Amino acid sequence: MLLAKLASIGLLALPAMVSHDELHIKTPNQSPISVERQYLDVQLLDEPLINENHYENFLSQVQNSVYTQPLNAYINENGRIVSEQAGYKLNERKFREAVERFFFSNGSVKFQPPLLTLYPKVDSEILAHIRTQKIGQYVTYFNKQNEERTQNIALATEKINNTVVFPGEVFSFNGVVGKRTKEKGYKKAPVIVKGELSEDIGGGICQVSSTLYNAVDQAGVAILERYHHSKRVPYVPEGRDATVSWYGPDFTFKNAYNQPLLIRAKIAGGQVIVTIYSSDLVNVKRRKVPSASQELPQEKQVDHFFHN
Repeated sequence: MLLAKLASIGLLALPAMVSHDELHIKTPNQSPISVERQYLDVQLLDEPLINENHYENFLSQVQNSVYTQPLNAYINENGRIVSEQAGYKLNERKFREAVERFFFSNGSVKFQPPLLTLYPKVDSEILAHIRTQKIGQYVTYFNKQNEERTQNIALATEKINNTVVFPGEVFSFNGVVGKRTKEKGYKKAPVIVKGELSEDIGGGICQVSSTLYNAVDQAGVAILERYHHSKRVPYVPEGRDATVSWYGPDFTFKNAYNQPLLIRAKIAGGQVIVTIYSSDLVNVKRRKVPSASQELPQEKQVDHFFHN
């Protein structure tokens, strides 16, 4: 059905019958994309003129086919640096020139789309440079028997792990972790822990943001946005929490140092461990931060849940 529709407008996503008036794009690891000269022509004029709407449709298909996202270097669970990978996107200017050469000529043409290299923001050299000095660390504790809450904590921790915050850059917890949804694996965590009202989907996320807050605060980082829960939470000392919600509060900080910051985050047993690293060249202005209690609070199920 799809092939028939594409064929009817002259834009084919798969090899079609041989034509003497087609442009064939050989995309990497994809089926060739072909377009008829007639499809690109306005046709109602005596002189050839590119139909811009049809060209944009063709351009969009090629763009989506060739785009490859760059991948940052990262530190794996064994502490080894995994190298970065370059990405690619279509060079629109050169592509347009190639299409115009085909359009104003005769016969079929085959060519590979011109690409621009997309370099990742974080490479192996940067990671090796900024993993040398530990400038902040904080540990909080949770009940790993609560599977739903543990799942949510693990997902959010994985999201912030290996994040690099460059000088002058602002880190947003919501921006990095993203929306907490069932489709992403987040669970309902219907619990009240000593008066804390947990989120419907994503309960436990605030323990990750609070652990991160205390780690970066210990590292002397400039805190821009932080909000307390309406009721005291048990996993950090009073006043040391950082509540977050996708449609509400965020936790943000700015790297005012002259060196990048590296966030390393993991869960180990019933611990959330967040460590902040930077290079040996950074002049750290550490703050004193009280430790979290290792005593696990009692939990009880509730029939209704609220957003924290």
